[in-house]
Amino acid sequence: MSTSLIVIGIIVLSIVSCFTTVQQGTITVITMFGKYRRILHPGLNFRIPILEKSFSRVSIQNRAIEMEFQAITQDQANVYFKAMLVYAVLDAQEDTVKNVAFKFMDQRSFSQALIRTIEGSVRGYVATKKQAEILLLRGEIVADVKESLDSTLETWGFHLIDLQLNDITFDAEITTSMAKVVASNNLKAAAENEGQALLITKTKAAEAEGNAIKISAQAEKEASQLKGQGIALFREEVAKGMTEAADKMREANLDTSLIMFSMWTESIKEFAEKGKGNVIFLDGSIENMERTIKQMMANDMLKKDK
Repeated sequence: MSTSLIVIGIIVLSIVSCFTTVQQGTITVITMFGKYRRILHPGLNFRIPILEKSFSRVSIQNRAIEMEFQAITQDQANVYFKAMLVYAVLDAQEDTVKNVAFKFMDQRSFSQALIRTIEGSVRGYVATKKQAEILLLRGEIVADVKESLDSTLETWGFHLIDLQLNDITFDAEITTSMAKVVASNNLKAAAENEGQALLITKTKAAEAEGNAIKISAQAEKEASQLKGQGIALFREEVAKGMTEAADKMREANLDTSLIMFSMWTESIKEFAEKGKGNVIFLDGSIENMERTIKQMMANDMLKKDK
């Protein structure tokens, strides 16, 4: 009875050992007598006991590596990088998985080769640039590394998903000098902006002043024209009135010199009523009045002759 149980147990164990489970996201590489035989996909798989062995499990999920390294620019400045690399197996095809499993001795060797390759690519690119350009070329550095690294990774059975340069720093002395350059450039830009603003303000003020002067001059010109026209109309009306008055006096056989006498007396009246403290000396004698009237009549006769 006990012998039968032992036999049954051996048979059960033998059957159980013929099956193996592969986890999701991984592929198992099987060898026989040390030579590659086949791959097992996720799920329950049959395996020949003792003869077939699991050589390695290849993950087809994304992997990430963080790295820190140093590079030197064309002008001999030290640049320090902190980067994160995301990569994965190219595909789940048998040839690809076989390449991944046997290309490197172990995962550590592969990771070391990958990191050194990326560092070398970044250093080669940075060596052609100056330190002032590096911070502006983050995207170009990543693009250059991807371009040069993709073909190499494909020969290893992998492909590069993403490369992020999370931090780019310089030596403290360089950082300080760069900060001073930025500060001086900002001050220069501020001074230029202030100068431009002052120039614009003065220009606008000059334009406004010029426009004001132009408007004032135009208004003064128009006022002078209107004033001259008013004086001319006034004189014209006065002349018409005096002419009509003189004609009527001649028709009435009156001496027109009365008009001159009236103008003389009216002038004296105006001086007296509207004078504001000014002293005007007039000779009010009969002789002077007669002389003035004669002069006015003579001027009137000359105007008529003309």
